[in-house]
Amino acid sequence: MLSVSNLHASVDGKEILKGLTLAVPAGEVHAIMGPNGAGKSTLSYVLTGRDGYEVTQGSATLDGEDLLALAPDERAARGVFLSFQYPLEIPGVPALTFIRTALNAQRRARGQAEITAPEFLKLARAKSADLKIDFDMLKRALNVGFSGGEKKRMEILQMAMLSPRFLILDETDSGLDIDALRIVSDGVNALRSPERAMLVITHYQRLLDYIKPDRVHVLAGGRIVASGGPELAHELEKNGYEQYEKAA
Repeated sequence: MLSVSNLHASVDGKEILKGLTLAVPAGEVHAIMGPNGAGKSTLSYVLTGRDGYEVTQGSATLDGEDLLALAPDERAARGVFLSFQYPLEIPGVPALTFIRTALNAQRRARGQAEITAPEFLKLARAKSADLKIDFDMLKRALNVGFSGGEKKRMEILQMAMLSPRFLILDETDSGLDIDALRIVSDGVNALRSPERAMLVITHYQRLLDYIKPDRVHVLAGGRIVASGGPELAHELEKNGYEQYEKAA
């Protein structure tokens, strides 16, 4: 699925990723943990093609295809999805309109027929009910006036509607209370499948109690410095990142 090798990337001339290597096979959920400034969000932005993030060395492929050679919309059409730490507000654009436009754009890029309005509404009602989202909320401008939990559930709804193949969750637990965390995690877990992989970026073990990873990686100093099973997250929660920052 995803293969990253010796990836170096800079922002405004400052090198953030310094030889990061990572592999996430299809069907698996991998977590990345690390201190502030280690490069976790930078990795997510590089993989999805955000402007201002310059790759100076290394490679990143999805099923053998060079991700770095693709424009952001082409990466999205291939099935790459980023759930933002701080979802954007788009005044004047209803959430339903935004999601249907994105879904049809991806279907066109894949040579598929656009989804009809009745099919779309049926799917949106079913998925929003699963996430305990009031359907009337989807008629409002995207994320405008939404609480932190509502914004994160809207992100998971977009994931459920677009059905991406590789999901990147950037601190999805940020700003969520326990009830919202459980609902969002259930939505993420419902998307697990042998044909899909996920990269979960988080500071804290608590998210991984709900979204259980197959592998946990420690990112420090711009590269992966340790990897292990889910028990590694518990060790980090107990002892912190100091030893890994020194190693980096």
